[in-house]
Amino acid sequence: MTSARRRRPRWLARALETHIALPLFALLPFVAIWVATFHFVETERRAAVAAAHDSVREQLDTYEAQVARNLNAIDQTLKVIKYAVELNGAHAALPALRTQGLLPPGLVFGISVADRDGRIVDSNPQAPAQDVSRMPYFAVPANGSGSGSGNTVFVSQTAGDPVRPEPHLHFTRRIDDAAGGFAGVAIVEVDPAYFTSSYERSRAGELGLLALVGNDGVARAVRIGDKVSWGQPITLDGIKEEAVTPQPTAPDGEERYAGARRLAGFPLTVVVGLADKEQMARYEQHYGTYLAGAGAASALLIAVVALISVWSWQITKARRRERRAQETYAAASEASLDAFFVLRSVTGADDAITDFLIEETNSRAEVFTGFAKDALRGRLMGDVLPYYRMNGMYEQLVQVVTGRAAVETEWQAVTGPAAGRWLQRQIVPVEGGAVAMVRDITERKLAEERIRHMAHHDELTGLPNRSLIRDRLEQAVRNAQRSSGHLALAYVDLDGFKLVNDGLGHNAGDELLKVVGSRMQACLRRADTLGRVGGDEFVILLPDAGECPLGLTTLLEKIRQAVTEPVQIGDQAVRVSCSMGVVVYPRDGDAPKTLMMNADAAMYRAKELGSNNFQFYTREMNASVEEKLALLEGLRRALDATLADDAVDDPDAVPAAYSPAGRFHLVYQPKVDLRTGRIFGVEALIRWRHPEHGTVPPMRFIGLAEESGLIVGLGEWVVRTACRQASVWRAAGLDALTVSVNVSARQFEEKRLVERIAGALRDTGLPPSSLELEVTESLLMRDLNQAVERMRELKEMGVSLSIDDFGTGYSSLSALKSFPISTLKIDKSFVRDIAVSADDQAIALAVISLGHRLQLRVIAEGVETVEQRDFLRANDCDEMQGYLFSPPLPAERITEMLRAQAQQRRLGNAEAVPG
Repeated sequence: MTSARRRRPRWLARALETHIALPLFALLPFVAIWVATFHFVETERRAAVAAAHDSVREQLDTYEAQVARNLNAIDQTLKVIKYAVELNGAHAALPALRTQGLLPPGLVFGISVADRDGRIVDSNPQAPAQDVSRMPYFAVPANGSGSGSGNTVFVSQTAGDPVRPEPHLHFTRRIDDAAGGFAGVAIVEVDPAYFTSSYERSRAGELGLLALVGNDGVARAVRIGDKVSWGQPITLDGIKEEAVTPQPTAPDGEERYAGARRLAGFPLTVVVGLADKEQMARYEQHYGTYLAGAGAASALLIAVVALISVWSWQITKARRRERRAQETYAAASEASLDAFFVLRSVTGADDAITDFLIEETNSRAEVFTGFAKDALRGRLMGDVLPYYRMNGMYEQLVQVVTGRAAVETEWQAVTGPAAGRWLQRQIVPVEGGAVAMVRDITERKLAEERIRHMAHHDELTGLPNRSLIRDRLEQAVRNAQRSSGHLALAYVDLDGFKLVNDGLGHNAGDELLKVVGSRMQACLRRADTLGRVGGDEFVILLPDAGECPLGLTTLLEKIRQAVTEPVQIGDQAVRVSCSMGVVVYPRDGDAPKTLMMNADAAMYRAKELGSNNFQFYTREMNASVEEKLALLEGLRRALDATLADDAVDDPDAVPAAYSPAGRFHLVYQPKVDLRTGRIFGVEALIRWRHPEHGTVPPMRFIGLAEESGLIVGLGEWVVRTACRQASVWRAAGLDALTVSVNVSARQFEEKRLVERIAGALRDTGLPPSSLELEVTESLLMRDLNQAVERMRELKEMGVSLSIDDFGTGYSSLSALKSFPISTLKIDKSFVRDIAVSADDQAIALAVISLGHRLQLRVIAEGVETVEQRDFLRANDCDEMQGYLFSPPLPAERITEMLRAQAQQRRLGNAEAVPG
């Protein structure tokens, strides 16, 4: 017993600890809250139900009294009519009552009198005569059975009649003659809405019910909200006079507190119903409020108890966390890349801050200050870091301590161990001082600078790009506007760059762009801007230019000459030139966009004049651009029309020699064997008959077709048309010919080229050996591997391949050896002066020798003189084509030449080449 007494105080002490005892005591108010809540909820529910009962009873009393008054008034009217008929006769009864003012208003009540045969003899308001003998409200009183016979009133179901089609209630009384026999019926018609007009939304709600129901269980009038209806069966057995519990009620099945009461003297019952959910809405609202209040009070009680309980055992834990946090902070600050300085403000006699004392720091601070951590602790900032007053740090520290707001700053150190590096400091206020964090952001600054440079400079040349050029041009225009000055803008395009890029590869092209860019930059002043806008196009911005454009010619000529100097790329020297278009502000435009557009037009004008020159902008140049756009549109229409014509023509028909205006057609230039003079092949050449400009030379539209992509469709049409014509010649029994077709770069790179060629041969029936495709040397060097693969596919198909314009590109001998070709064509630029130029002769001889050593045939194009022919024949050139033998001719002329050649062979008099 003594031991138990000793243990109880100790156990009791632990039980009385706050975090244990308080939750136990809190159970009492918790239970009290919910007991009181449910008591209030139940009281509120009972009150709502009682209020619903009282409201139903009150409205039932009111509705019964109103309907009884209305029915009594109607019955009184029937009695008056019956008396008047018995006194004055059926025809004179209503006029007599109307004269005496005893008829009810016609807008509400319809009064009529029917004779013994059921014909309406008079009515108010006046209505056409009708026969109601078959109507229940006549038949029942006439037969003398049920209500309506004798002294009772008959009440019909709600229905219309031929004269008044809208539904009405018909109240009738029997009229007897003097002998007591049946003489007719007095009728009162009433709109069913008349009996529910006392519906009040404020009392009955939106779903309340007023109904007048006959003893037959059919509703004469029903109103729910604003809707009035009738004719529904309503079972009255389950509806008592007192509304006890809500029940589903007709006609909508809504649960209502409903009460019903029969009317004395009439075969009718009045019904009143109040919707359960409307009557209990306030209770439901209060129910939710009570539960929410109890829940909130419980939550508050639990929260307070929990907070107090947790607080009692959190003190020790909080102290332990604080100690651990200090240790973690110390470790984190030592590992951080930021230097930390915990500073306390030092004030003077006037309480103004004069300096800051270093209370704590980390090892990283040694890097920025040059002092050991121990040497910094306890010393004034002004003593160990005097330059902190010069870089703005002192002022910011004072601002943070006095303003209690953090600041952040970036600066480039000019003194101390971190001189020259970019630093970032963040200063936050603490009690009695501030904490400063310093970080080295030099690498980030350098990266940002590199990103800015990359965003505004060309990656290859390092020159300003289009974006930076646009910004500088806009700034230069604004400056010129303010000072009423002038500026010049030159648009530069390199001539021949594509040849170098395609022939020697993209690396060679990139090196050429860098060299040319540096040469042009060397010709400019520091204030001028040279930029690359893309590809081989550059822009030169010359601010503060003179008003006279001629003053720029010296500089422009210097740039042109610098560009044309040879550039050594690997072991090969290449040379390009440039075409420049020049505009002057404000003469040639007052907006940057206009200046760029006009400079571009001037550059294209320089291209048209043979390249390697510069042109100053004139207003007429824009007309040439418009002409080019018009030419492109005409080209597109011509291709569509040509393809449409081919689609409707017979596939086996002979191609037309000449096309209608706005169409393309082919001509053929013979190829001749230099030894025998025999025509062995033709080259298919395209011509365009423009509806306005006549025949347009290929030089004007082939490049445009390349740029727009129309060359693919146009090239396929050329191949199909040439193959079809070659098949026609073969079918005619003429000498076998090889038809040559030029393939553009865009066609050759098109993925479906081989498929298209195969389709053309298949559809026309031409043997693949009778087709030769001519590709340019520079085209093959654009992508050597792909070119060789594509050529091998064509070779395997049986199609012959030749290199056109050989000697104008940059192909290497090793690449030439890998090409599956059969013919080399000497470019006409080397043939033109071959009779007089030793250089051209040497080139021609080299090509002929090279071709023969590679087992290739060699053909020269552009042969126009006897001297050219004789030189080529004397040096074993195999074939030729040119105006000396024949210009390009329509297919009919080629047919004539082949027939003449066949006739000469038959006669054994084959002739040599003319001349």
